[in-house]
Amino acid sequence: MSFLVVENLKKHFQVKGTDLFGRDKQVVKAVDGVSFRLERGKVLGLVGESGCGKSTLGRTMLRLLEPTEGRVLIDGTDVTTLKGEKLRTQRRTFQMIFQDPYASLDPRMTVFDTLAEPLFEHKLVESSQALNRVKELMDVVGLASRHIRKYPHEFSGGQRQRIAIARALALEPELIVADEPVSALDVSIQSQILNLLSDLREQLGLTMVFISHDLGVVKHVSDDLAVMYLGKIAEYGPTQEVFQAPGHPYTQALLSAIPVPDPDYKVEQIELDGDPPSPINPPSGCRFHPRCRYANADCAKLEPSLDIDSQRPAVRVACSRLDAVRQK
Repeated sequence: MSFLVVENLKKHFQVKGTDLFGRDKQVVKAVDGVSFRLERGKVLGLVGESGCGKSTLGRTMLRLLEPTEGRVLIDGTDVTTLKGEKLRTQRRTFQMIFQDPYASLDPRMTVFDTLAEPLFEHKLVESSQALNRVKELMDVVGLASRHIRKYPHEFSGGQRQRIAIARALALEPELIVADEPVSALDVSIQSQILNLLSDLREQLGLTMVFISHDLGVVKHVSDDLAVMYLGKIAEYGPTQEVFQAPGHPYTQALLSAIPVPDPDYKVEQIELDGDPPSPINPPSGCRFHPRCRYANADCAKLEPSLDIDSQRPAVRVACSRLDAVRQK
């Protein structure tokens, strides 16, 4: 059985208030029926445009947001049904690295307080052992223990993100959701954090969901790739296979936008018309059809399922026009 199983996960937000006729306003379908599997020790890259539901999916998987519908199984345990002390205990097995290290750390807490808090909360160490354990965590992420009494504002962005990573590792989790962990950092620092995450994955055997809008980064760190569009997965499979032969028109457009550091290498840039539709009122049928150059009348009527690609059995694509896409 796969280590992480997500089945038909949905997260809908009710818009507050009523319209002129006293009826409840519409629902924002941020995540609307997402399913995938991830093996232990693997990294899933989750990509898509801003607003497609990537971060909401990550937070809903870890019960930071309550799911509207669906199941999330982590090592066979359905975390969507857990409550109270059982959920609190289970949280040790999954942690999250947030996007902004400037906002995710409490400015009133020293590094020691930040890293020791989860250890004390889950009663993993005695007070006399906490200092050594915190120093171990700092060493794992490449921070000098002499900084243990400093506050977040005394560190650079890259150092703060290392502290956030150390906090996520404090409880020795098996699953980590990294929500764009390098997007707020300078380019010169991004590679350091990415290499750190790769090293930690190998050393600790972590399973990871890596959320990003940067396809170059995702290609570097992930084993599998899931492409999201307007709350749903458009294409899903091994990263190398998806990059080599993207099937969904949206995936093709995303990959065509990756800069190539070779002025003599020409790539057809696929420009998408318009902006993504509103998740409050998504298009009927295929959600991508208003921006798709291969769409026909049936695309507006029938919603495609995420089916196995006959030419790439390890890949699933949600497109009823896949044959037409390949012919062009």
